[in-house]
This record gives sequence, C-alpha cells and structure tokens, in this order.
Amino acid sequence: MLNEKNIKSLIVSGEGYNVEFKVRIPSKVKDITEEICAFANAAGGTLLLGVDDNNVVQGVVFNNAKRSALQNSINEISPVLHCEVYSVNVDAKDIIVIEVPSGVNKPYVLSGAIFVRQGPNSQKLTTVEEMRDFFQQADKIYFDEAPCKAIDISQDIPDKNITQFKGMAGLSSTVSNEQVFNNLKLITKEGFLKNGATLFFAQNPEQFFEKAVIRCVAFDGIDKRYIVDDQTMSGTLYRQFLQAMVWIKSKLNIRYDIEGEGSQPRKEIWEIPETVFKEAIINTLAHRDYYDKGARITIEVFNDRVEISNPGGLISGIPKNEFGKRSLSRNPLIFGLFERIRMVEQVGSGIGRMKDLMIEADLTEPEFNTEGIFTVTVRRPFNFNRWVDKWVDNLTDNRVNIIKAIHENSTVNKRELEEEVGLSATAIENNHDTLKDLGLIERIGSAKGGHWKINYKLP
Repeated sequence: MLNEKNIKSLIVSGEGYNVEFKVRIPSKVKDITEEICAFANAAGGTLLLGVDDNNVVQGVVFNNAKRSALQNSINEISPVLHCEVYSVNVDAKDIIVIEVPSGVNKPYVLSGAIFVRQGPNSQKLTTVEEMRDFFQQADKIYFDEAPCKAIDISQDIPDKNITQFKGMAGLSSTVSNEQVFNNLKLITKEGFLKNGATLFFAQNPEQFFEKAVIRCVAFDGIDKRYIVDDQTMSGTLYRQFLQAMVWIKSKLNIRYDIEGEGSQPRKEIWEIPETVFKEAIINTLAHRDYYDKGARITIEVFNDRVEISNPGGLISGIPKNEFGKRSLSRNPLIFGLFERIRMVEQVGSGIGRMKDLMIEADLTEPEFNTEGIFTVTVRRPFNFNRWVDKWVDNLTDNRVNIIKAIHENSTVNKRELEEEVGLSATAIENNHDTLKDLGLIERIGSAKGGHWKINYKLP
C-alpha cells in the first residue's frame, strides 16, 4: 500500500502511462473501471481519485455505497482482476488509491470491450484489426517494458540525464532519482531497469542495443550513388533527436528574417518547416520496432527530398484508411516518457500536423510508405536553374536549351522545339536521343498525347 509520502511523489510526477488522476468519482463508475481495465491490459498502474489535472489534491467522499458500486463495476471485468482499493489522507483530504496490476491473463474485457493504455491515455479497441493485433500480442511483452538485465543503474545512468528529464517534465529537483524511476514504473518487480528507461536515460544505450541509433546520410543527387556525409547519432533518445535536428539543418537551405528592430533576434526559416522534422523524428524514436535488431532509423537527404525511415511498418491494429487519424504504439512506455517532456502531442495528431505544415509552406504533402520499413518522404523546394547550371559544362548550348524548353512546357512538341531552339527536325531528334542516353529526359506516353519527363540527376 502507498503512504502519504509515496502518493505526494506520484502527484508531483503527474499523469502518464502508469498514473491517472480523477478529480471526483464520476456518477458513471464504469468510466473508472475502463481505466482499470486498460492498466491491466498494459503494464499496470495507479489511479488517484480526488486529484485534479493540475496535480492539486481536492479530496473525495468515499462512502460505503460508492465503494460497493466501484467494487461491483470492477467485478464485471473478465477474467477476474484483483485490485487494491483504499483511502489515504493527504494534506487533510481523503483520496482514493486504486492499484492495478499488469494482468497475467490478458486480455481483460469490460462489457465486451477491450481497453488498452497508449501513452498517457486509455483507448478502446473498436475494430477487428485492433483486436486481432492485441490478441496476437497478448502473450508477449512490449519491448520497452522488458527488463534490461545487463545495465548497472549506478554506473550506466548519469545523474545529469535524470536531472535534465526532471527539468523538462516540470518535476521538482527535490524529487529523488529513485522516486522518479519508481513513480514512472521504470523498474521491474525483480529490480531491473526496463528497456525503455535504458534507451531514455543510459549514457550509451547503444552499448545494450546496438542498432538503437540514427544513421544520417547525405547524397549529392537524387539517388544513392554519391555519399557526401555519413554520421551515426547515438546516446539517449532525446540526444539522438537533438543531434539529428542539427545535422538536418546543416544540409538544408536556411534563410533568416529580422524580427522587429534593434537587437531583436533573427528568425530562422527552414526550406522545409522545422516542425515537420521534429514530428517525424520523434515518431520514429517512439514507434520504431526495437525488436528488429538488424535495422536502424535512417535519415537520408537528397537534392530533391528527405527520407526518414524506421524499422517496422504500420501496426496491424491500425487499418490503412485510419492512418494518421489515430495511433497505437509499439512502445507505450517510451511514448509516455516523450509525452512527459512535452515532445509529443495528442496521440495520432502528428501526421495531420505534418501535412498541414507542408501545405502552409506551399510544399508537396509528405508521402508515407507503411509497408515493411515505415518511411516518410518530404519533398524539398527544387531550384531548376541551380540544377541545370551543373550541366552547362557537360552539354552543348542546344541541349541545355532543349531541357529548359521541356522544363517550361512538358508537352512541347518537336515543331515547337525547332522554332524555340533554332534547329532542324533532324537535329532536334539527335539531341533528344543523346539526352535520353544520358538519362536526363524520357518520353511518357505517345508522341501526340504524352509528355516529357526530366530526371534531375547530376553529372
């Protein structure tokens, strides 16, 4: 049982994957039971009744009638689930504590429905696909909940990493590191640090999970022939995020706008909105398949696009037609830790936000490949003149002019090219053949109804 000191520590830490507050006992007691069911189907958790969303103790009245109603509602969960329900006086006010174990007989069902914990929220499974996925995973443990038996907390977890987390999560510096780990249930019953906590706090998590890093590669061109930079970002997940953002910035075009007058700071404007990359990278770190030990997260920058990939396709519980509308997580513990440091917003909203930002910037919407390796592709603004200038020394003026004419009008015909470039039909044909052999242009469709396509390769 938790005492007043333990409970105050939980309240200070706030809500999350393993903790839920309710300011009062709702008239519909089933609302509480749904949360209990969700905790049982995940890693367990604690409900505090009488605490508001601002982490303030309000207190509740818990008479025999309410106790009976709550217990009867819990009894409706199948199979039978045993929870600890008791009252604790905190700051002279009574709050109700409900300790929910991680169920050993998953799935737990309430009124014919399955509820699961996703980050800091509980979610009802509503589709056949979701339920099928849950049943497939019911006898397995989430990667981030599994114990990391090789790590030595005292040696491998520096205080600075926990201190940084407490600051970003709004936790008091007086809260001990032990309290943080216990409150967030980052340690197994056997005393081992969980994998998710290792990735989040260890100085060198790649020591335990070799491929849990981000490989960043820049290419000169639109294919993978010419590598100009290749770096691997390691360390805590948050450190990997910061390193990747700095690296991407170094590869993109950045302009600066002066805000106001005098000594006002300059505003950085990325060619692709910075937040698009923040959303994409955090998503890959939170949702990648860490069980796949042969693959890494990759960020690849080309002249025309940026591709961000992570191991694991779309979770089977999410139908393709609902992609971007809601989310299930492969790593709810990691997701919950990112949520605590305010690095993720409402579950499932990131995809829509990325699309909106690209549209607002007058750029092509991001493309998502959900098969096999999950990949996000964002198209860079393309500077045709800069590209064609790189070919000036390798092509005749006539061939450069033909490419420019096609760029201006992809349906331009040979007669129009004769007039525009000033060449005979035969000369136009010969130059077309040369440009095709170089792979710079190709004809899509018929001679009359088709169009020209330029392949923006580099010399």
